[in-house]
Amino acid sequence: MQAPIILVIGNGGREHALVWKLSQDSAKPRIFCAPGNAGTAALATNLDLAAADLPGLLAWAKEHRPYLTVVGPEAPLCAGLADDFAAAGLKVFGPSKAAALLEGSKVFAKDVMEKAGVPTAASYTFTDAAAARAHLRKTRLPVVIKADGLAAGKGVYICGSVLEAEAAIEEIMVRGIFGASGRQVLVEDYLEGPEASILALIDGERVVMLSSAQDHKRVYDGDRGPNTGGMGAYSPAPVVTDALWPVIRAEVFDRTLAELRRRGITYRGVLYAGLMLTADGPKVLEFNCRFGDPETQVILARWEGDLLPALVACADGTLREEHVRWKREAAVCVVMAAGGYPGAYPKGDPILGLAEANALPGVVVFHAGSRLQAGQVVTDGGRVLGVTATGHELRQAVTRVYDATARIRFAGGHYRKDIAWRALKP
Repeated sequence: MQAPIILVIGNGGREHALVWKLSQDSAKPRIFCAPGNAGTAALATNLDLAAADLPGLLAWAKEHRPYLTVVGPEAPLCAGLADDFAAAGLKVFGPSKAAALLEGSKVFAKDVMEKAGVPTAASYTFTDAAAARAHLRKTRLPVVIKADGLAAGKGVYICGSVLEAEAAIEEIMVRGIFGASGRQVLVEDYLEGPEASILALIDGERVVMLSSAQDHKRVYDGDRGPNTGGMGAYSPAPVVTDALWPVIRAEVFDRTLAELRRRGITYRGVLYAGLMLTADGPKVLEFNCRFGDPETQVILARWEGDLLPALVACADGTLREEHVRWKREAAVCVVMAAGGYPGAYPKGDPILGLAEANALPGVVVFHAGSRLQAGQVVTDGGRVLGVTATGHELRQAVTRVYDATARIRFAGGHYRKDIAWRALKP
């Protein structure tokens, strides 16, 4: 049998992790990545096609007829890439535009949750900055303010004072730093408790839960500083106990999918639920319509066996529990970021020490914001690398990952030194 062609769309750490895992598949696929990065270039053929270039991607796929297209980032899914590919008779892993609205619009997602009875924070929606400010003056603090649309993981503000909240409204709605994504905002009640990331594969009918993970959103140690796209993650997350799994399955995934079906929407792909584990039980903070980043890095590091059959089964409607198996190891990912991130940051700085870090036991360095320049790997994004390590238990994985990060250098690079602290604290 001829090696199947797989197209992976995206250029971040999540896509490098997907390419890395698919490259180990027993079917020995030929992998193309659009546009890819310096990491994917070692395992796949990078294409000069942006993830947002839907016509270009469709034209390439029509010519080369990939066995499966795996969509990494949310923007092309929200723009309808899966619909366009399906209409052309192309198999794709990723939800339709209507289903991806769960991530594309927080207002839509909140409406789905409220109608479905999914536990989540109470919220108010505003399209007018003055009305939002008036509400803030009479609400209980702290509050969470969210831009409605896609904002690359940066459209969420946790505000402890009216002054902070009004500044968030000013940035989102008046200055328009997120463009059209900020035309509506949600003002939500603040929830307390540990967070957890729970992902599930869905084939339109069946749900197969993936192992738990915990992300670290704040840029600095001790969960300080602004939110980012994610500074690190680990899996499994001990805070997700055996008793919580059936609750999360029934109250979050089953109810959400039932409400989508009631609206005539079929969900195929992966659904990510960001949860707050409150004293009253798990509550949904957000939905994502794709694999998380950096959760993908730690989840795929623990995936036992082939990944491709599970992704194909999601697209075909033939998903089974036995498609997913886990190694007993723990995994930790530490994001190495460019100087200035999550604000403005430079590009083009040489990255040193990659081979040395990759040679360590249990370590793989996933590229997120990198590119090749005259044969040298240089920085090309805010989150530059996702250094990932496995270990027999979490403490060993943490030791290994920080041994690896210490060997990598680029100008201004910074990373958190406390990833997985919640699980390791006495």
